[in-house]
Amino acid sequence: MLNLQPYADPKYFIVLILALVPLAIGMYFGKRFVWYESVVSLIFIFLMFNGHKYHEGIALIIYMIWQWLLVWAYTLYRKKYNNKFIFYGAIVMSILPLVLIKMAAAGHWASISTVLGFTGISYLTFRSVGMIMETRDGSIKDFDAVLFARFMLFMPTISSGPIDRYRRFAKDAITVPDRDKYLTMLSKAVHYLFLGFLYKFILSHIFGTLLQPKIESLAMVAGQGHGGLSWWLIPFTYVWGLNLFFDFAGYSLFAVAISYIMGIELPMNFNKPFLSKNLKEFWNRWHMTLSFWFRDYVFMRLVFTMMKHKTFKSRITTSNVAYILNMLLMGFWHGLTWYYIAYGLFHGFGLVINDAWLRYKKKHQVPHNRWTEWLSIVITFNVVMFSFLLFSGFLDRLWFH
Repeated sequence: MLNLQPYADPKYFIVLILALVPLAIGMYFGKRFVWYESVVSLIFIFLMFNGHKYHEGIALIIYMIWQWLLVWAYTLYRKKYNNKFIFYGAIVMSILPLVLIKMAAAGHWASISTVLGFTGISYLTFRSVGMIMETRDGSIKDFDAVLFARFMLFMPTISSGPIDRYRRFAKDAITVPDRDKYLTMLSKAVHYLFLGFLYKFILSHIFGTLLQPKIESLAMVAGQGHGGLSWWLIPFTYVWGLNLFFDFAGYSLFAVAISYIMGIELPMNFNKPFLSKNLKEFWNRWHMTLSFWFRDYVFMRLVFTMMKHKTFKSRITTSNVAYILNMLLMGFWHGLTWYYIAYGLFHGFGLVINDAWLRYKKKHQVPHNRWTEWLSIVITFNVVMFSFLLFSGFLDRLWFH
């Protein structure tokens, strides 16, 4: 049976763009065909989970019913009440399927993964949890069943993000951009598609398919009898990190391009991250929708709660603890393995050191010019690449398998 994985090969783009032509024509003439958009989205989601992935499609349906009932029920509750424990309970219930999947992966519980797991569950959970939090804040007051489904199952982003916000999505979804704006969006979509092809099918292929396996094999052989350490770890680190960027950035560009064709201005996910001058700037440029989600829904709320309860006397200590907890949670989100947790802690403590350095620079008026900026970029790039070595899981295979 036909199975089309998102952005996997040129055939997918040809079929998808042809299917979106009527929608684009409608947009050009100021009409949004919601019914047609919904039908096309459901067909491509079906084709994504068709064939040997049918169990993931069933899991997606069960998951959507669960989240639909949960968000609907909490929205009704929030209209009259605001008990924090009910709110915490709703959050726990929303993330429960994802937690079970992460635990199942760590414990090799295939039955749970088969029943509950599907591609994109993390990204859908971010959307649902964000809605519950904004409903609690009062930013979202009503539950629109159709708009909720369109938001959660927005076809371009279902498998790999970027992570959108409900209110931003809803604003685009219920309106139609004027003709000039839509033509500009189409122009950007073409640019992003070509750039995405360069990233995903050329550069990622070079680093990930041609170079990485050979260098990984050499690193494995050279590391035997030397505690896993060899000079081949250095090229592996950079090849793996660059492949990660070009592969993921390519997927993200495809998702943004298709969303633009559909008249939705999906936020960008990457902004030249390897030109960052420090670690905080890196997280403002790398996987931005994820880092901003954690910033707004975890970090800022941790800081607010700790300051409200006067957990620490110092604002700096409060911020530092929030950095570490925030990044540690991000590490756990990636998976319940030591290297993901180490990656999260690495960046948590890195952000603490980064802030301390920025305060020191300001206090002592450390020289700042284009040479120091380039030095900062080089240092940050290498620090990030080392963290990707942790993230890759290669050290786990090198040392423990």
